[in-house]
Amino acid sequence: MAEVKRIPFMRYRKIAAAFSITLVLLSLTSIAFQGLNFGLDFTGGSEVQVEYAKSVDIASVRSQLQAAGYDNVMVQNFGSDRDILMRLQNTESATIGDDILAVLQKDGSDVKLSRSEFVGPSVGEELREKGGLAMVLALIIVMIYIAFRFQIKFSVGAVAALVHDVIITVGFFSVTRFEVDLTVLAAVLAVIGYSLNDTIVVSDRIRENFRLIRSDDVDYIIDVSLTQTLDRTLMTSFTTMVVLLALLLVGGELNFGFSVALLVGIFIGTYSSVYVAANVKMALNLTKEDLMPPEKPKEDGVEEIPSWLKD
Repeated sequence: MAEVKRIPFMRYRKIAAAFSITLVLLSLTSIAFQGLNFGLDFTGGSEVQVEYAKSVDIASVRSQLQAAGYDNVMVQNFGSDRDILMRLQNTESATIGDDILAVLQKDGSDVKLSRSEFVGPSVGEELREKGGLAMVLALIIVMIYIAFRFQIKFSVGAVAALVHDVIITVGFFSVTRFEVDLTVLAAVLAVIGYSLNDTIVVSDRIRENFRLIRSDDVDYIIDVSLTQTLDRTLMTSFTTMVVLLALLLVGGELNFGFSVALLVGIFIGTYSSVYVAANVKMALNLTKEDLMPPEKPKEDGVEEIPSWLKD
């Protein structure tokens, strides 16, 4: 049998396993002891939107607010360069909108209040609980789907890779203290879908090669499968990350957390689809027999036709 082109990925699986375990443990430690820097969506606070008569520089608006004592306020354009949205955490004042407007009008600017809303901490707590439940439910559904489409060992490998990606992405936000809001939660759920798609493509090729390649060397078959899908994996990840980098650079503060979460998640997801999912399959002793279709039971009283008669 001719040698098939392959990169020896599985030769370094123990190093990759140690690297993954280290990252997961560091992430869990940071989450446990340092926690997450939850944003307004989860902690509660106020959103104030104002409209200027002409375009205004965000930096000057931020400076005015800081001079008035509003230090932890996020300022961004909202729809146009005349509309400004401000988000203030842990503020419960019913007059916050009027107070902010008075500060911005001190320099004679023609500005009016568009809206002022308060998000209570109980609402934020509910969002946090439902967001966590959504992630857990997504992982359970994925595990069931992969088990039916492939095999239970593929299912365990896929879910292990997804859990790995989610923990490290969330851990990154814990370490960097970047703000976690609903856009970050949406990005984490998107990472689950992206990583799952990549893992399914690789798993499909592994299953196909287990049936096509006449070898019982599981390392060899997985290496060949990963090599054959590597170009597709890298090109998909590269093009997606280019778009996300553009969104990160010019998308403004509102899209910052979303872009960063997806960039980290896709980078880790590309790695996990190559190493984590395949590593778990190896640890579970995946064999050709696991992928053999079950034999059809013979009906009572019906004898199997000999092969020489079929010919």
